[in-house]
Amino acid sequence: MSFLQTLINGVTRLNDFLGRWIAHLIFAMTALLLFEVICRYLFDAPTVWTTEFAQFLFAIYSIMAGGYVMAHRGHVNVDLLYSHFSPRVQAVIDVFTSVVFYIFILAFLYFGTSMAWESFQGQETTYSAWNPPVWPVKAFIPLAVTLVLLQGTVKLLRDIAVAINPRYADVLKDGLDDGEGVADNIEADVKEQHR
Repeated sequence: MSFLQTLINGVTRLNDFLGRWIAHLIFAMTALLLFEVICRYLFDAPTVWTTEFAQFLFAIYSIMAGGYVMAHRGHVNVDLLYSHFSPRVQAVIDVFTSVVFYIFILAFLYFGTSMAWESFQGQETTYSAWNPPVWPVKAFIPLAVTLVLLQGTVKLLRDIAVAINPRYADVLKDGLDDGEGVADNIEADVKEQHR
């Protein structure tokens, strides 16, 4: 189990680390848009590049967040019945539903890689007044999808282990905040504030 625990911790911490660093792009986007507003309305000298560059950063910010959100179990779940099941039953359900995840994510990886490669080969640009290359941004698509795929794989391995032996539910933590998800952390913070 130590190899599995190391793998779960490694992939989860990688996604956590990258997600936290990518989150800093919000400051760059804000600064760019503020700069554009100042140039446009105070100096009557709008730029041709700031808005488009902020859009590029937002695209990277958005696609690179997938692995982080999955690591923190922040994706939307419909759990009317699911939350009432034992950890073992939840793990069995997750193992079976992972087929849908793999169909989607592998198709996304294939088409995203193809799109990024075609963009690179054709040296695709935006055809705007600034006309920057698009392929560096599209190159983040296969990387982001690979990170989600890795996170999904460690989740599947953990679910298989828990389905086989429920005691692994507590043993195989994900290396983040004692294994709690985003919703668990928010709920704990709210309870703490009401004390």
